[in-house]
Amino acid sequence: VLEHITTAQAVDYVSGRSSLLAATITPHHLHLNRNAMFAGGLRSDFYCLPVVKRETHRRALVKAATSGEPCFFLGTDSAPHPRAGKESACGCAGIFNALHALESYAAVFEQEDALHRLEGFASEFGPRFYGLPLNSGTVTLERTPFDVPARLVGPFPPSADEGPLPDDQAPVLFHGGDTLPWRITAVS
Repeated sequence: VLEHITTAQAVDYVSGRSSLLAATITPHHLHLNRNAMFAGGLRSDFYCLPVVKRETHRRALVKAATSGEPCFFLGTDSAPHPRAGKESACGCAGIFNALHALESYAAVFEQEDALHRLEGFASEFGPRFYGLPLNSGTVTLERTPFDVPARLVGPFPPSADEGPLPDDQAPVLFHGGDTLPWRITAVS
C-alpha cells in the first residue's frame, strides 16, 4: 500500500496494476493544491507531509478517489498539531482532519457526481484489500450545511480534570471556520 499518495504518477503506478497494489488518499490532498498554502499569506495550517502538489496532481487524485477502482481507498493521515506547533520554527507537518473527514470526502465525491462510489472508497475497499471483515455499523450523512468550528472546543484529548485548552494549544482543524455541505446525522 502506498500511503497518502500525492501525485499523478502515483495514481498511474497503482491504477490497474495488480490486486496486490493499492493506495490511500487523504481528504486534504483532494481539496488543496500547493497554492492554497500561500493564499493570503503563508497558511501553516495546510503544511503537511507529503506536501500538497500542483493542481494537476490534485485533479488526478480526485479522479482516482472517485473512480470506483478498489485499489484506492480512504486514509486520513490525521495529525492533531496545536497552533503553537504549526507556527513554530519546527513547523509541524500534518493536518487534523479526522473529526470531519467523511463530510470532507463527501463534498469532493458530490462535486464529481460520484456519491454512489463514496461507500466503497470509505468503508469497503480498504478492509477487502487487507482481508478484513466489513464493519457492520453504519454512518448516515445528510446534505445539510455544517459549520466546522474555527477551533476545537473543549479539552483535547478530553479529560474531566481540565478546562478548554488555550488557543495556541488547541489542535488546528481542517476546514476550521468553513461550511461543509454534508454532516453526519447518525452512527449505528
